[in-house]
Amino acid sequence: MKHELYMKKCLTLAKKSEGKTSPNPMVGCIVLDKDEKIIATGYHKKYGDYHAERNALLKVTREEALGGTLVVNLEPCSHVGKTPPCTDIIIEKGIKKVVIGMLDPNPKVDGIQKLKNAGIEVLTGVLEQECKKLNEIFIVNQKEHRTFVALKVASTIDGKVSTCRGDSKWITSEKSRQKAKKLRQKYDAILTSSSTVILDNPRMKHKKKIILDRTLKTDFKNAEIYKSGEIIVFHSSDIVPSGIPDSIKFIRTPENDGKLNIQFILKKLYENGIMSIFVEAGGKLLGEFLPYSDKVYHYIAPKILGDNKGRSCYDGRNINKISDCIDCKIEEMKKSGNDILMVYKKIGT
Repeated sequence: MKHELYMKKCLTLAKKSEGKTSPNPMVGCIVLDKDEKIIATGYHKKYGDYHAERNALLKVTREEALGGTLVVNLEPCSHVGKTPPCTDIIIEKGIKKVVIGMLDPNPKVDGIQKLKNAGIEVLTGVLEQECKKLNEIFIVNQKEHRTFVALKVASTIDGKVSTCRGDSKWITSEKSRQKAKKLRQKYDAILTSSSTVILDNPRMKHKKKIILDRTLKTDFKNAEIYKSGEIIVFHSSDIVPSGIPDSIKFIRTPENDGKLNIQFILKKLYENGIMSIFVEAGGKLLGEFLPYSDKVYHYIAPKILGDNKGRSCYDGRNINKISDCIDCKIEEMKKSGNDILMVYKKIGT
């Protein structure tokens, strides 16, 4: 039980750097002395900085740490990257026991064996599922070598994201909209469609933004979304407009049935170092991305449009049998102002 309590503290520490460590994981660490009193804490603050274990252990002397215990939510690294191996400083400080939440999916890491070879007791699997959930993006990146895809949906009770004329302001409450903006910061980039840019002219403040603009019909000089951040535009047009700021990168993309090839887009995003995306768009693009999604944040407002011509939150599929539905698993449900936030994923992801 005490190991679980310490691991919860590690997870709380790790979450402090949410959105700042990519492509690295979020990691928190606690150091206990030989009497099991907490003497130091640390977390991986941002990519390129020291890892959590080193941040914590640099706060104590070898005499203070000798015979103590280190608790960390992810297996300590054993290889040289941007920073030295964490296993080295654990051994140098005389730690006697290491408690680990989950194994590192990176095949370069074999920290457990290195610690055991040094005579250190190792306990693994403490709050393992919670640890995996925290670093679900990192796990997908390492195991599947692809970009993690999250969708954000805001709909009425009857699943509509706008009226037949495209009006969608506002379906959900101010509180839900503010929470959704905070969610964006968890992910490397926001992705949206040219239709959303033209219809809503959103600013979407974020360090990286992805626009799917097949025919390059958006206003690259005046649209709000192009005024800040690094931007990648996926298109299939033969001619790229001139006089465009250097912050905008164009990637020519093949088509499938008159639509941009999503598999190609996801491949290029990963090659460009974008480990996760947050998709905010209309029902058509959400419907296209749903089969590739890893997680969905679905805000449901207590409103009923009651119009079969209103636009659905997942549009574009024509199916005749319920057995052809995409089955999902609900991970979480909670109130958000007067709305409900439902977090779910496809079964099998």
